[in-house]
Order: sequence, then C-alpha cells, then structure tokens
Amino acid sequence: MTVILAIGGTDSSGGAGLTRDTAMAAELGTAVRPVVTAVTVQTNETVLDVHPCPPRRVADQARAALATPPLPGAVKIGMLGSAAVAKAVDAALPAGLPIVLDPVLKASSGGTLMEADGFGALLRRAALVTPNLAELEVLSGVLGSPEAQAAALLALGARAVLVKGGHGTGAESVDLLFTAEDAPAPFAAPRLAVSKRGTGCSLATAIACHLAKGDSLQEACRHGKDAVHRWLRR
Repeated sequence: MTVILAIGGTDSSGGAGLTRDTAMAAELGTAVRPVVTAVTVQTNETVLDVHPCPPRRVADQARAALATPPLPGAVKIGMLGSAAVAKAVDAALPAGLPIVLDPVLKASSGGTLMEADGFGALLRRAALVTPNLAELEVLSGVLGSPEAQAAALLALGARAVLVKGGHGTGAESVDLLFTAEDAPAPFAAPRLAVSKRGTGCSLATAIACHLAKGDSLQEACRHGKDAVHRWLRR
C-alpha cells in the first residue's frame, strides 16, 4: 500500500485537519502516518481553543513515523501553528521526499492558526504550495492579480504554486499551477452549489497521494482536483 506522512492539527469537529487527510487518503487507497502539531477545540462555526504540541515532540513523531517501514512516498503538511514547529519539521524531514505544503493561516471556522512569515525553509523545500486566494495574497505580500502574486511567491523560493480557485467566481472552479519554467496549467471543474470545510486539506492530501504513487506534478494536481470534486458532489 502507498503511504504518506501527514503533518497537521486535529479538529474536534472532524471537518478538517488530520481526520480529513486520513479520509481522503483512504479513498485513494493510501495509508497515513499522522504527525500531530496541535489539538484544536472547534466546531463547524468557530475555533474555541488551540493546544500546540512542543516542537521537539512534533519532530520526534515525524522521525518515528519515517523510521517505520515502508518509507512514505510523499509528505502533506497542513497546520503547523508556529515558526518553531515549522523549523522542527524541516529538520526532521529527509531530503528527497516530495512535500505538499497547504499553508494554513486561518481555520475555515475562524481563528488565526499561523503567521504568514512562519513557514521558513519549508516554503522553499516543498514540491508544491497550495494557497487559496486569500492565503496567496498574504504569503506573497502583493496586491494584484493571482498571476503576479504567484510570481512573487516563486521569487521567494517556492518551487511550484497551485492557486486554488474555490473562493473565486464563475461557472467553473479553476485551479492554476504556476512554475518558473512553464506556462500556467489550469485544472477546471464545474462550480458546485455546496460549501464544505476541509477542501484544502483534501486537495493537498490527494495530490500527495498521487505523487507517492509516482504521478508527475501536473498529473497529481489533476487527479487531486478530480478527487475533491467527487467528494463535494457526494
């Protein structure tokens, strides 16, 4: 069975975080090694409290998960909570594993979960960063088009950026993959009249699963988009 390492927070409502990572991975026939960065107390409407794990404990979890065979084929990173945890995760991860970084800054139900400048080297190590439109503006520090913002993020060292279109408008939800080498690659699906928490977690996890299976970055993004669309339709 394909295995991924999933690093993120728990969500007591079950709508996002490691619970959603595990559910999406299971749909794709992939096992999850979970690394808990924080325990959140939240409902679908609000974040009531956040209990961070000490950075050393997060790093120890990651090292133990990586020492358990078989070696995960990819890493999905969600909520980190602090720059100290991001630094600990960076130190614990070996070179060579593709990393999908979902830059969680706020919970869908409200509440700040990470400062924009806290990702450090992980932003540059990731094979893919998957911001939504609001996260892209904050991370890039640019007021302008998504194209200009993605270019700014690439200039900061990101290797590839998938700008999620779920918060946009129009009949289709279009995600755009930006790299320094190629023209933007669009991934479109009909916009559905449904809103669910955990879509960002699900997309990043699905992409990580397909990277672990050996897909190219573009293939993984397309398959990930399709997997989330199937989930939303249900």
